[in-house]
Amino acid sequence: MSPHVLSAVAAVALGAVAGVVLFVPIVAGLYHRQGGLSLGRLLLWGAALVYFWAIWTYTLLPLPAPNAVRCAGTNTHLGQFAADLARAWAESGGGLRAFAANPLVLQLALNVLLFVPLGFFVRVLGGRGLLTAGALGLAISALVETTQLTGVWGLYDCAYRVFDVDDMLTNTSGALVGSLLALAVPRRLWGSNDAAPEVPRPVTRPRRLLGMFSDWLASTLILTALTVGLRLGAELLARADRGALALAHWPEAIALATTAGIWLATTLATGATPGDLTVRLAYRRPRMATPPARLLRFLCGSGGYLLILLAGQALPLPGAAAVFALVCIVLVLAPTGPGGLPALATGAALCDQRSPDRGPEAPAGPPQPHS
Repeated sequence: MSPHVLSAVAAVALGAVAGVVLFVPIVAGLYHRQGGLSLGRLLLWGAALVYFWAIWTYTLLPLPAPNAVRCAGTNTHLGQFAADLARAWAESGGGLRAFAANPLVLQLALNVLLFVPLGFFVRVLGGRGLLTAGALGLAISALVETTQLTGVWGLYDCAYRVFDVDDMLTNTSGALVGSLLALAVPRRLWGSNDAAPEVPRPVTRPRRLLGMFSDWLASTLILTALTVGLRLGAELLARADRGALALAHWPEAIALATTAGIWLATTLATGATPGDLTVRLAYRRPRMATPPARLLRFLCGSGGYLLILLAGQALPLPGAAAVFALVCIVLVLAPTGPGGLPALATGAALCDQRSPDRGPEAPAGPPQPHS
């Protein structure tokens, strides 16, 4: 596999992993800053994550074997690229095609192009202009160059790629160019749209399902992290001859109980699960007192799913959690409305958190192209 293909594959793979880990925070940020979620903006965030990793993979990969490192030089003379361009022009004999094909010119152009998307994303996704794009481009470029100069922070005895201050200049220029190109995107599509968040949006089934998916994904990530951490802790204790803690013999059960506790505390405190909060949904005006209504909200959603998984650690309950999840999904799709099982159990109305607290009659706001 060629180095360029390897870098591309690594960037896509790392971007996909980052997308899974950051999916819920990104969706929550879009709902709180933009008022809703659009497929285009979600894909744009995915592209930004892949691009972020592409910067590192293209500038650092492939990593050489420690015994095959050849120490590279440095260029600390700012503006050396101008002399290189002059030399490339002289070598081309005044021909534009030969000049453009010169490796020095191509390297300079690639250094600029590599950071053009950064400036574009800074303006379109972050709503920031030239100053921020330039500062961020310079900071990231300096970090990349320093990583190369230090041999990946001491991983190698010396730098295996050239440290070049001109690269920081051209990279920063690319970020500025990208910021200027982003001006072609209508301002209403930038990430700084602050007018939308407090406008209630329609409560749709896709939005409700997105909240349920956010609950599942966030709980799964936390559960996985806790389980791995507990297993590693038990392994370290065993290797240190200190004996594993009794609780460490049940890492999955401890992780499940902890995750369920987080969901229970959140639901009892706010009346909404983390997934509800992500997409700004709320259950209001239940037919019962607030504490039992919030407890039922927990049991009739992701909390019930987690408790079934926890019970499955001690009892044979094959497929019970999957059946419960399927029932919850079917009830959201049913004619009774997107409120699903929590609404049926508590009699509460599912509303946008930004709607006035008037129960089922709370205005949904003007139709918007968001889920």
